[in-house]
Amino acid sequence: MLFNSFEFLVFLPIVFLLYWFVFRSRRWQNLLVVVASYVFYGWWDWRFLLLIAITSLCSFGSGLLLEHYKGQRRRQQLVSAANIVLNLGILGVFKYYNFFVENLDALFGAIGWHLDWVTMQIILPVGISFYTFQALSYTIDVYQKKLPATHDIVEFFAYISFFPQLVAGPIERATNLLPQFQRDRQFDYAKAVDGCRQMLWGFLKKLVIADNCAVVVNEYWNQYAELPGLTLFLLGVLFTFQIYCDFSGYSDIAIGCARLFGFNLMRNFNYPYFSRSIPEFWRRWHISLTTWFRDYIYFPLGGSRCDKWKIIRNVYIVWGISGLWHGANWTFVCWGLFHATLLAIYNLFGINTKYQHVVAYGRFLPSIKEAFQMALTFFLAVIGWIIFRAETMDQAVGYLSHMFTQFLPNSMLRVGSNSGIGVMLFQIAPAVLMLFVEWLQRDKQHALQFSAARPFNYRVVRWFIYYSILLIIAKYAGTSQSFIYFQF
Repeated sequence: MLFNSFEFLVFLPIVFLLYWFVFRSRRWQNLLVVVASYVFYGWWDWRFLLLIAITSLCSFGSGLLLEHYKGQRRRQQLVSAANIVLNLGILGVFKYYNFFVENLDALFGAIGWHLDWVTMQIILPVGISFYTFQALSYTIDVYQKKLPATHDIVEFFAYISFFPQLVAGPIERATNLLPQFQRDRQFDYAKAVDGCRQMLWGFLKKLVIADNCAVVVNEYWNQYAELPGLTLFLLGVLFTFQIYCDFSGYSDIAIGCARLFGFNLMRNFNYPYFSRSIPEFWRRWHISLTTWFRDYIYFPLGGSRCDKWKIIRNVYIVWGISGLWHGANWTFVCWGLFHATLLAIYNLFGINTKYQHVVAYGRFLPSIKEAFQMALTFFLAVIGWIIFRAETMDQAVGYLSHMFTQFLPNSMLRVGSNSGIGVMLFQIAPAVLMLFVEWLQRDKQHALQFSAARPFNYRVVRWFIYYSILLIIAKYAGTSQSFIYFQF
């Protein structure tokens, strides 16, 4: 079920009313969450429910076994490893089977051997990477004694399948979300109102910015060989806005929706396009995934406690895996390695841990240095997103090559023709306006988190903003598009 669908518009208020006015006890509320989440997820394909149920059941059982073998570290290691292998095995079959088969066949074919592998038409379950990582975090955290194993199968199934963040995150840790299912929840009007504001901003970003950008990107992308370099750069910028508004929009809707039911999900985006370096960018983009890789892969490899060259090795390992996590395509792996290289360069210059605070803190405008740093970081992000968006490595190389080699000569000659520059600029303008609003609110959790200062302390001003956004959505919403990260 899509957030931007009529079905969800009906589904959400029904579940909300049942949750707070019918099923008032914690156990019944948790059960309602499970049922609602399975309806929400099964709306795409009921067969997906079998996989998430198996993942949930096995991870729940692993927690009980880890508790049962308390003090027997060897057996706990076997239980933990078995569940990790099982979950990653399920993920590997459904997401990577054909990718590895085709590449193995190509590798052996280069030396004259052709393997009789059989590829299968496997449906990729929506959000399988997200809930698999969420399940793994529970097993690892119980094994590392960060939280006790739960004995309540309903609350555990609710934790894995919680519908607001089920299919595209944030990827919640068991240490944060599971305890919230284990305690009573009271309706908090202020929290619910703030959740609605965040959802409204998320819908604006998704429906007005991302969906309209998607139409132009999809129309022009495969014509890259016929377009001037400036148009290709602007198209890359357009996709950069699209993926941000699409994914952060989803996260805003998910976090806001969870707050309606009394849950606090972790922040997933912290205005990443205002970053002054690539390391800062990745501390602000898809925070739930980057911190997952940091805690469960980077730190066990030694993290930053090694010598400089081992740190760089660890960065490449993590980002190679991160690229592959995003999809079974070499473009994703290349995108991950591209960012690993940038991070390694920043690390060599010793600026990996700088810029912990918001840019231009206490000031309206950034300094010249900060503006240059943000522009450079944004430019590098655009290059990465072009690789990410490409369907093949040939297309990625061809696109970037054409963009840089044909940037000015053809662009200047064709600005007034069918270069597409006018179309790009027309779509980029609303995205820039959206970023300006977020710049004004960059010290807040989301753009519609109003302060108590004037004029936002007046209810009429706040409601004027809400209605204006609703009118903008109603008038300028683009053709409905699925969320980009659903494919991961």
